[in-house]
Amino acid sequence: MSAPVHRWAGSPPPGRIALRFGGAVLDYGALDAAVAGMAGALAARGIGRGDRIGFLGHNHPAQIVALLACARLGAMQVPLNWRLAAPEWRFILEDAGASLLLATPDFLQAAADAAPEGCAVVDATMLHGAPVETTGTDDDPLLLVYTSGTTGRPKGAVLDQRALRFNALNAIATFGLSPDDRVLTVLPLFHVGGLNIQTTPALCVGAEVILHPRFEADAFFDAVEQGRPTLTLLVPAVMQALVSHPRWGSADLSSLRAIGAGSSDVPLPLIEAFHQRGIPVQQVYGATETCPIAIVQTRDEALAAPGSIGRPALHAECRLVDAAGAPCPPGADGEIQVRGPAVLRGYWKRDDALTADGWFPTGDVGRVDPEGRYWFTDRLKHVIISGGENIYPAEVERLLRTAPGVAEGAVVGRDDPRWGEVPIAVVVPGEGFDPARVLAHFEGQIARFKQPRAVVALPALPRTALGKVEVARLREMVAAHPSR
Repeated sequence: MSAPVHRWAGSPPPGRIALRFGGAVLDYGALDAAVAGMAGALAARGIGRGDRIGFLGHNHPAQIVALLACARLGAMQVPLNWRLAAPEWRFILEDAGASLLLATPDFLQAAADAAPEGCAVVDATMLHGAPVETTGTDDDPLLLVYTSGTTGRPKGAVLDQRALRFNALNAIATFGLSPDDRVLTVLPLFHVGGLNIQTTPALCVGAEVILHPRFEADAFFDAVEQGRPTLTLLVPAVMQALVSHPRWGSADLSSLRAIGAGSSDVPLPLIEAFHQRGIPVQQVYGATETCPIAIVQTRDEALAAPGSIGRPALHAECRLVDAAGAPCPPGADGEIQVRGPAVLRGYWKRDDALTADGWFPTGDVGRVDPEGRYWFTDRLKHVIISGGENIYPAEVERLLRTAPGVAEGAVVGRDDPRWGEVPIAVVVPGEGFDPARVLAHFEGQIARFKQPRAVVALPALPRTALGKVEVARLREMVAAHPSR
């Protein structure tokens, strides 16, 4: 190859397989050529250092090629969650100031409908131009990933090339990644989890990535039995779908030396189900803002302490602080904070991401046991995690307040056997209240997974002396209350 695929690793042999997607196979030589061609095509369209490029589609090699092309140019990829609604895509693209939106063929029309004025839409699978000089550096932002904020509007986490490089080093150390590995990727690449916990680190070491457009249980079992991957990454909802599938007991899973798991608290019964099949479940804790690897379990730790989220990653510092920001005494619960080269440099057009001394406050509560292992205990931000997707109540509540017949409203999570949690709208009825009309109000305005699954009517919302809704009490009331 004339140059490495990207600047975070050396050059693997050109004939080594990099990506498998459907029936297509892309070796490292072909991947390098595709990245060079994509970079050339983007440069010909005027894309350069600091420019933002959206990407919309199910998992596809084109998203990886586009990311690496952005790295060469010093540009930024803005991955869009394909589960969102058109107004949500438009807000992100407008906020990011994206001048170009790449889409896979099946999302081209949706992309055209969502793109704001001045943002061109292009088929991501058709871009190829003459190679250009590599100008991207460690200091250049590479990913602008939007995560729902507690204020009800998404905000973009800015991750530079250095962050992805150190995150890859964290992953390599955590999973023992080597060129002999085969990583099965079924989680969406629009999340830093699906993209950066195993996928980009695998490419950094010259391993093989088996990429699926999206998770399907039968396709997963087929891929493990036929492709013999050594590693994969799952979330609890996917783990549950596999464990409850008719093929779970008979499928040959012997090629998997471990799975990574994250995005929320992983139920112990799911961990035990995989351990009974001889597959350690290595928990990975982090956030979009930490690229995401911050606290991890090694394979040995996964077997020694199931349920723990592990210890700080190789290139991460972690601490627990109390409400006043002071270090917590041993054994006490506190907010998890993270610092290191893989942490975001800031939020796009905002300056509230980090503390003065560079710590990222996760909003999650944890504790450290006498052996130094971290355990997740609660969420300060009351985020609802449904099927691995983060749902922030404030965003849903913003729409709930405009629903017909709603005098007051709040949104909380309720336990669900399939999704872990689902959002529930809690409403103080006003004139013309109709639960069906309230639920219909959300259609087409926010992603389906964010839409409340039911409506609970109460005479009043429980509030503190300062007038704030008591979320913990509200969750208890919702759990005990019949909904419509």
